[in-house]
Amino acid sequence: MSSPKRRIETDVMKMLMSDYEVTLEFYVRFKGPEETPFTGGLWKIHVELPDQYPYKSPSIGFVNRIFHPNIDELSGSVCLDVINQTWSPMYDMVNIFEVFLPQLLRYPNPTDPLNGEAAALMMRDTKSYEAKVKEYVAKYATKENVDDAGNDTDDSDEMSSVGSLNDDEDDEPVGTMDEV
Repeated sequence: MSSPKRRIETDVMKMLMSDYEVTLEFYVRFKGPEETPFTGGLWKIHVELPDQYPYKSPSIGFVNRIFHPNIDELSGSVCLDVINQTWSPMYDMVNIFEVFLPQLLRYPNPTDPLNGEAAALMMRDTKSYEAKVKEYVAKYATKENVDDAGNDTDDSDEMSSVGSLNDDEDDEPVGTMDEV
C-alpha cells in the first residue's frame, strides 16, 4: 500500500494535468538561522504558487509575527528582490527556504523597509533591535504559535455550507430580479 504522501503527490499531479484551474497553496515550517537574533524561532510560511510557476515567482508570507525591516509585521509580506523582481525559473522552492530567507534574516536591508519601526531601530540602536527581535521570537515564533497561526481567521474565509444558512423568515430581499 502506498503512503499518504505519495497519494497526495499523485492526486495533485492528476489535478494539475486536468482541465481544472488549480491554485497550489501550502505552508512550510521555517526555523530561524543559527547565530542570528532569530535563532530558535519557528515560523509558519504561507506559499502560493501561481499558474505560471516557475516562470513567475511564488508568493511568500510569514503567518506568525516577526520583527524585521523587510517583512511587514501584520501582513507577513516579504520584501526580497530575488522573489519580487529578479526571480528566475532556475530557482526552486528549496532555494527560498535554504538560501533566500536565511540570508534575508541574517542581512536585513533597513534602507528598503516594509517595517519602518524595525528599520529605524536597527539603524539607530542595533542592540535594542536585536533585543526586540529576540522578544518577538520568544513571544510569537514558538511551536505553539506556529500550530495556532492562521487559525483565528474570520468565518468569511471558510467554505459555506447549507447548514450555515440562517432560517429566519424575517429576512427581506434587497431588490427584485427586474432591477438587474
